[in-house]
Amino acid sequence: MTTTISDKFGKDYKICSRCVSDTSMSSIWFDKEGICSYCKLHDKIAADYPNGEEGWKKLQKIIDKMKEHGRGSKYDCILGLSGGRDSTYSLYKLKQWGLRPLAVYFHDGFSNPIAGENIKKATTRLGVDLRTMTSDWRESKDIKLSFLKASTPDLDQPTDLGVQAVLYGAATTEGVKYIINGHSFRTEGMAPLDWLYYDGKYLNAVQKQFGTIKLRSWKPKRPGFNLDTWQMAYYTFLKQIRVLNILYYLDYKRTDADKILTEELDWKSPGAHYNDDLYQSLVFYVHRVKFGIDKRKFNYSGLIRSGQMTREVALKRLSGTYIIEDPKVIDLCIKRLGITNEELEEFISRPVKTFRDYPSSFNLIKKCKLPIKIVCKMGLLPNSIYHKYFNSYKG
Repeated sequence: MTTTISDKFGKDYKICSRCVSDTSMSSIWFDKEGICSYCKLHDKIAADYPNGEEGWKKLQKIIDKMKEHGRGSKYDCILGLSGGRDSTYSLYKLKQWGLRPLAVYFHDGFSNPIAGENIKKATTRLGVDLRTMTSDWRESKDIKLSFLKASTPDLDQPTDLGVQAVLYGAATTEGVKYIINGHSFRTEGMAPLDWLYYDGKYLNAVQKQFGTIKLRSWKPKRPGFNLDTWQMAYYTFLKQIRVLNILYYLDYKRTDADKILTEELDWKSPGAHYNDDLYQSLVFYVHRVKFGIDKRKFNYSGLIRSGQMTREVALKRLSGTYIIEDPKVIDLCIKRLGITNEELEEFISRPVKTFRDYPSSFNLIKKCKLPIKIVCKMGLLPNSIYHKYFNSYKG
């Protein structure tokens, strides 16, 4: 059964009896056994993406298609490489399967030097071409400030959307049909939509209201920070580019990956999960003090569901502040943004909002539920996208 106490919001607090997702996570609900809606969502996605022998059979077909489409070309897939565990392991597996990936690294001014060294070692040892895409620093910094001013939780929006945009741009430039995503729902878990919502129209709306510079216009091969619904339609339908989550089909365990990467690629941990991006130190701090958000809750919940962490260990770790909140790194981020500590605290003191308070494509997406479902079933987009937008919330 769920544990009920009085939380800081003055309402009954509940925590899932299976994982550590709780009422701090928006749109969560619980069944009569105390199992949360995110556990149920996990089970739905797991049914779509089995691992083990069945998963490998499905993945083998995908690998064969990538090789077929890439025949005669220099590359048969594009991989976004951050230097973290998941993307580096994905690169390792792609080479193991005989694929010819182009590794693309997105540099927005907050990269962890340890992650940068991991990228160099991995691409050199595996014989993989690396393309570093550096964002316009004025744009990158200004958008990050805009989202702090907008007072929404999705402070990752600029970097994550920027990464996805450069991957589509690289795929278009090279004529490649497949983009590889290193995400795994079994180890990452699933975040509430209000915490992590990615939408080019939303980003541009926030930047228009709070930014000080105008973003560069979209070009197919150099999209910048533009990835609206019609641009997604261009890449998905006109260019026929697919996004694949290869780790979804594998029995992917972090401890096993660490051992392989350390022994074969001399990979070193950036210090904490997400710490390949130093800006995450500031993100975690703002999440905790302003929004009452701890992203470890959905990360640990994913690990619990996949049998890689016990619920007891997760609860113990959640009782303390995450190590990623390094005061020195937070100060570094503040300085790079060109603001003072007083200005940051003023941003933090503003009323909490979500993406729903700004123009976005969300209403259009909701109206396109059936077409999106069909597109996902056809394999044009990961089926997990449908679950994220239509099965992860109520209303």
